[in-house]
Amino acid sequence: MSIPQAFDINASTTSAQDRACRGGRAGCKILPIAGDTPATTTAFSLVELLVVITIIIILAGLILSTMGYVRKKGARARAETEIAAMSAACESYKADNGIYPRDTTNNTTDNLAALTDPNYAGKTPPDPLPTSYDPTVTAYSFASFYLYGQLSGNTNGDRSTQSQKAYFSFKPNMLSPSGGTGTVTAIRDPFGNSYGYSTAQQANSSNGFNPTFDLWSTAGTPNATDAAYEKAWIKNW
Repeated sequence: MSIPQAFDINASTTSAQDRACRGGRAGCKILPIAGDTPATTTAFSLVELLVVITIIIILAGLILSTMGYVRKKGARARAETEIAAMSAACESYKADNGIYPRDTTNNTTDNLAALTDPNYAGKTPPDPLPTSYDPTVTAYSFASFYLYGQLSGNTNGDRSTQSQKAYFSFKPNMLSPSGGTGTVTAIRDPFGNSYGYSTAQQANSSNGFNPTFDLWSTAGTPNATDAAYEKAWIKNW
């Protein structure tokens, strides 16, 4: 028997064991075979990495856009609920007082009109004020503060003093400033702006939408001057 024959027998046995291990037998160590390299057995190629990164970016974009839509839809649903609740409180107020909340002293609720007259510039003075598309103007905050005082009974805005009967309990996140502290300046909609409240039609039958009162949220529309955005408002008419 020659020495090369002995090596042939061992090589054959090793090859058989290696094939068994590669078949998945537990407890054995897999040995590399000729041609195996780390690059071809464990690493990702550059193209594969780019594909994975692209997929992650696309999925992240879809998630973010969906979250924004859900938040906006939730804010609209909340505004609809709040408008309905405040409208019901106004009905209770009228049942006791014979009139809907209306500022006849400073006319804040008469001066803010949900309907902007396209011919207002030709009137002397302009009436109603052409501010109904912009919830950041003082006409909005003045009118909604009056509504707050009449429905909450806290007419001075200090959040604690009750000077008259309360018809509605406002949550802290419904008021400006938010956070539950500070003197109230307005009723705040879910989009961070003041609600609009108007009794303009009671003052002038050609203004406003309802003969009782108009209550609305501009729903965070981005343009303060374009009447087209009024279609996105959340309102009681």
